[in-house]
Amino acid sequence: MSDKISLQIGDRRIEKFVRYRIEADLYTADDAFSLEFGDPGVEIDPGQLCRLYVNGRLELTGIIDRVEEGTDRSGNTLLVEGRDLMGLLVDSYVEEFPDLQDITLKALAEQLLKKVPFINRKEIAYQTGIAGAEAGQTGGNDLLGIAHDHAKVEPGQTIFEVLKEYARSRGAMFFALPDGTLVFGRPKAKGKPLFAVVMRLDGAGNNALSGRRIRDISRRFSKIVILGSRQGTDQLDAGNINVAAEVTDSDVPFHKPLVKCSSNDGQSPVQEARMLLEQQRAQGFQLVYRMARHSQNGRNYTINELCQVSDERRRISGIYLIYGRVFELSKDDGPTTELRLGLPGAIA
Repeated sequence: MSDKISLQIGDRRIEKFVRYRIEADLYTADDAFSLEFGDPGVEIDPGQLCRLYVNGRLELTGIIDRVEEGTDRSGNTLLVEGRDLMGLLVDSYVEEFPDLQDITLKALAEQLLKKVPFINRKEIAYQTGIAGAEAGQTGGNDLLGIAHDHAKVEPGQTIFEVLKEYARSRGAMFFALPDGTLVFGRPKAKGKPLFAVVMRLDGAGNNALSGRRIRDISRRFSKIVILGSRQGTDQLDAGNINVAAEVTDSDVPFHKPLVKCSSNDGQSPVQEARMLLEQQRAQGFQLVYRMARHSQNGRNYTINELCQVSDERRRISGIYLIYGRVFELSKDDGPTTELRLGLPGAIA
């Protein structure tokens, strides 16, 4: 049985495609899609809201950016490209700069998003229990609810950039789930793996078509130091700076320090140091597997879920986070899914 893909625009639905590519990635701001089909018999225009369903499940809510119509010997073709709703925030610049003293993340988000179309501000998820540790924990401070001394917004910044920066000052990410839900929080760190990748040397039970492991220390540092400045000072001379936070990474094989300045509130330097450490760990280790079809055991492959990996070829056995997945259809390979796996709970 083939995977069923549906593009819905208003009350119209298209289900026959020549090829497609549907992306979702926790660490990419605006997830893209590209669909090619014959003449669907309906008019499709840039700027329209659309929804993509895979096996009956909503996997992307987005906006059509580009429509390309063509004709060749095989007939008419139509190429539709777009991005999820986060693309609106990546494109939209902040146009008002009110006093943002002592403002919470939720209040800032509601203020910046009030004019953005298609975004339901009441359905934004604000994760609780964040204390610079793992997603889903029940204890600890609710850092997202603590007002910031001063939320810095400058001309030339996009809405996404401002909200991403504020979230990071609280040890969190700003990302979108495949169904269009906007989330301030952290990637999944614990729980039961819903998926499995198997690559045994004897071939028994293998389900991955290909696999890769990527290890990269080019953006990793052995020590991260965040310097703070006194309130109201602009010059970082010896009397105005102090070490506000410091973390180390024992996995980096030699001394390689990173020093950054932070003029945010008292919560920010510690969270920024932890965030940078997690970010470099996430970027330094990746697993990529290509799977047949778009689902496993009746579930579509999805981001922010855990996956059990048993890869004897790369001597890997453990539980990893699906931070990215790409549904693809091509004439040569049919429907396949690329899974991008990393460390559970890591911000990047």
